[in-house]
Amino acid sequence: MSLVKLAIKGISYSQTQNGAYALILNEVDGERKLPIVIGAFEAQSIAIALEKEIKPPRPLTHDLFKNFADRFDIVVKQVIIHKLVDGVFYSSIICERDKIEEIIDARTSDAIALALRFNAPIFTYKNILDKAGVYLKGNTMEPENANEDNDGVLSTPETFGAQETTPKDSYTGKSVQELYELLNEAVQNEDYEKAAKIRDEISKKES
Repeated sequence: MSLVKLAIKGISYSQTQNGAYALILNEVDGERKLPIVIGAFEAQSIAIALEKEIKPPRPLTHDLFKNFADRFDIVVKQVIIHKLVDGVFYSSIICERDKIEEIIDARTSDAIALALRFNAPIFTYKNILDKAGVYLKGNTMEPENANEDNDGVLSTPETFGAQETTPKDSYTGKSVQELYELLNEAVQNEDYEKAAKIRDEISKKES
């Protein structure tokens, strides 16, 4: 089975599952997206890894794993989303130590959070993308096989919103200096969702 390389497109809030998020993976050499339901903690960890300027005052669980692996010369070479059963994605982390390769089972959200920290590529098999891939059109996601039985795959249009629907705090009236102070405060309080919103507002003002 041929492997397809994926890149992270973003994270959106699930409209139907309270406290859940959709991690959107993008086919590197194509237009299909692969949405995967993840929890709030995993979404936060992935978001922090994507936003290089946000540094937690203490290591998160995935940062701790990275520090542990670095200390013992373990390298994550790649992550493969290798199975889809009843809407649940299964992944493997391909690791290497002393030129010996090991394969470790992992939740897909954990595997991707670690792949980001190791700058490791993310792959899935073509048959999984054929089954669960969707095309993003406007603000909706349409399954590639809209008229076929998707075996309970959690990637149908009614499951996800393309944009976060929760209300955002307004920081438009704040100066850049005030926003940086709020950003530092949010990071110290480990409120990374708030930090990301403030960072976005800073980017708007500085652009």
